[in-house]
Amino acid sequence: MSSSHADNGRPAGQETTTAEEAAAQGTTPAVSAEETTPTAAKQPTARHNRRTSGSGLVVRFDVSQTASLTSIAQSAIESLKLILPNISSALSAAPNPALALLHDTEVTAQITALLRSSTSGAGDDNLCRWLYDTFQSNNPDLKLVVLRFLPILLGAYLSRVVSRRKSLAGFEAVLLSLYAHETNRRASQPLTVNIPDLAHPSIYHETKSPLKYNATALNLAVISPSLEPHGMVRSTKRARIVGVALELYYTKIEKIPESSKIDFCEFCRLWAGGDDESGGAKKDEREEEEEEEEEDIGIIPLPWEILQPILRVLGHCLLGSNLITKSKKNETTPLFKAAIGAIRSLYVRSMHDINPKAILATGSLMRLGNMAIESGDEVDYTEIPAQTVINL
Repeated sequence: MSSSHADNGRPAGQETTTAEEAAAQGTTPAVSAEETTPTAAKQPTARHNRRTSGSGLVVRFDVSQTASLTSIAQSAIESLKLILPNISSALSAAPNPALALLHDTEVTAQITALLRSSTSGAGDDNLCRWLYDTFQSNNPDLKLVVLRFLPILLGAYLSRVVSRRKSLAGFEAVLLSLYAHETNRRASQPLTVNIPDLAHPSIYHETKSPLKYNATALNLAVISPSLEPHGMVRSTKRARIVGVALELYYTKIEKIPESSKIDFCEFCRLWAGGDDESGGAKKDEREEEEEEEEEDIGIIPLPWEILQPILRVLGHCLLGSNLITKSKKNETTPLFKAAIGAIRSLYVRSMHDINPKAILATGSLMRLGNMAIESGDEVDYTEIPAQTVINL
């Protein structure tokens, strides 16, 4: 993102939003970090200035390459105080300010409320600018803070982008930042997985069929194709950019707070059409009121580029650790309940759309979830029974 001032340079490799949206707002989010490396170490500082248009403060913070991770996190928190004045000063004094910010429930509630507001996501949105700058920092824990709010951001963005009632350049700049990060990390290589070939013998089975090709040949399945750089969010590339952002969310999902995963599951349920078995064609009054309160979050197109990473995240939420509580038989956690509800809605949606690939994937996750509920925590079939252990 670049500032409206001519003296604010754009970092190398920086992604931009659409020119029409930037022109509509007269400005875009500010630059996150300086590219020049100072000769002496300096502490990152939060600063603000006024736009030439006089529309308010431009909140940004500068991050030196030589600054410590703690100083970078403290600078990010200080700049956030210009947007959320009620932030506790104890965050900056914590041993790890970035992790303290990640798990602070009060700050999370304030940022969530701003992202869900009707005025969020524009090119002059200071919160979007802060999210962009924070993700550009060298602090990995601060990157987690940005990813923690990705479900809320997508919930607002995907529901509004269809109507295009206002500019969403701020949201798109954050998404392009995540996409550019993944593009550089993958180095133009696709994500693949090696699928075992049952035509070859293994330690688990034998085969009598003659080998028709080299036994060392790999059967590679492409999970995510190679990425190409994008400088704006076009309608034809939107699903791919959003899908890559979700893939990045999935790679860090173990470190992301559970509340963010529950939010993601709830948004997936709404995107699929809620609990309506007709695929969302009809809504009762309660659902309509909830959608109005959540800024018309409802049914959205779900191409495979978006649905595949969604199902990967839901699979983790469904089958991750501590999903079945041990206090009472078959009592599930809130994350498990949210995940199985989202999967059921997606299954109904895939049946309504007659999407065979989606039906197979969501149906498989539903069966796995039902198996987890039925088995509870009584039997673990991966453990060797004590009576079968031979002591020598």
